[in-house]
Amino acid sequence: MRVLLIGSGGREHALAAALVRSPSVEHVFCANGNPGIGEIAELKCINEVDAGQVLELAREVHADLVVIGPEAPLVAGVADRLRDAGFAVFGPGAAAAQIEGSKAFAKDVMASAGVDTARYIACDDIETALDALHEFDEQVVVKADGIAAGKGVLLCHSHDEARDALSLIMEDEAFGEAGARVVVEEMMTGPEASLFFLSDGKTVKPLPSAQDFKRVFDGDQGLNTGGMGAYSPVPAVDDAMANELATTIAQPVIDELARRGMPFIGLLYAGLMLTPTGVRVVEFNCRFGDPETQAILPRLRSDLGEVLLACAQGRLDEIGDLDIDPRDAVTVVLASGGYPGDYRTGLPITGLNQVHNVAVFHAGTATKDGQLVTKGGRVLAVTALGSSIRDARETVYDAVDTIQFDGKHARRDIAEYPTV
Repeated sequence: MRVLLIGSGGREHALAAALVRSPSVEHVFCANGNPGIGEIAELKCINEVDAGQVLELAREVHADLVVIGPEAPLVAGVADRLRDAGFAVFGPGAAAAQIEGSKAFAKDVMASAGVDTARYIACDDIETALDALHEFDEQVVVKADGIAAGKGVLLCHSHDEARDALSLIMEDEAFGEAGARVVVEEMMTGPEASLFFLSDGKTVKPLPSAQDFKRVFDGDQGLNTGGMGAYSPVPAVDDAMANELATTIAQPVIDELARRGMPFIGLLYAGLMLTPTGVRVVEFNCRFGDPETQAILPRLRSDLGEVLLACAQGRLDEIGDLDIDPRDAVTVVLASGGYPGDYRTGLPITGLNQVHNVAVFHAGTATKDGQLVTKGGRVLAVTALGSSIRDARETVYDAVDTIQFDGKHARRDIAEYPTV
């Protein structure tokens, strides 16, 4: 089949690589892609959140399946427009994508589905939010309701910090329209893990677990980022636990969305907290995570194209157990110096042709006069498989040290001490 992939980051490069090696896939097109994706797929240039342009491209390339990577096109309803035109699409419609697009909506769905999460209060104005603080202990989490590029969640260790956070979000409008509404919730404690669930709107199937590392510096210090690395699987989340969580977390949410007339077809990403009293949901996303995808998909031996098409066509129950490589995967992100703050771009990247036994996924790269250069904050993600996490770490950091660009920054402790 012919697959059209939407997106331009490291997640999409990992998806493209898995689709290209799928026996069911004849050709992969990607809009807008990046130089790394361009080495294995045919790139097209469009506005990926413009449903009309995406539909026109799907018709032009005679796509048998459209896979939407980022959340923005999903929340914008691109999948709806494509489905209405008769295309098979992996990715939820706008209504179901609210599971990521609105934290208050996600909380309401979880409450209706009986899924355990932090106690919360949704607030439409700062006065209500300030009053809500009195319902919680000193440590709370303040979240902008909408999509804020992964930056709209503020951990507050006192009510004074929470008041400052609310002022930043709702008065200073630090996250724009995403902060017009906020969710104030209790702070949960424990290690985190990510679990991805494939869904066709009725059936759910878990992918291998992963854990990502959000802070920019070693020891989980510094600002939050889009993710500085990941590893898979998480020792505490074995196959038995993943299947149990599919039953107790994913399936009830999928069923509740279906009951509301919002069938979720795509990838339900569950951010989990392994608390002393059990597993609780931190958040849901409506798409593959980044950089967890770069750690998970290299372990997938099954035909990804066949699996995603089955989801799009409502027949995931026909797909047997996924074939997963038993080896561990470790992914390390190479970022621009200064990220997640200000950073330089256009810096030459060298050493890619000297690395071995790793997969290098492009995220923020471009070409200039035939030279690969940096373009974004997170530039590359390097993944290695090994018979143990230790072996995978040795291989991946050898490659990380070989790849060079001015100001390159990488955490040195990814998966060094798995916390779960």
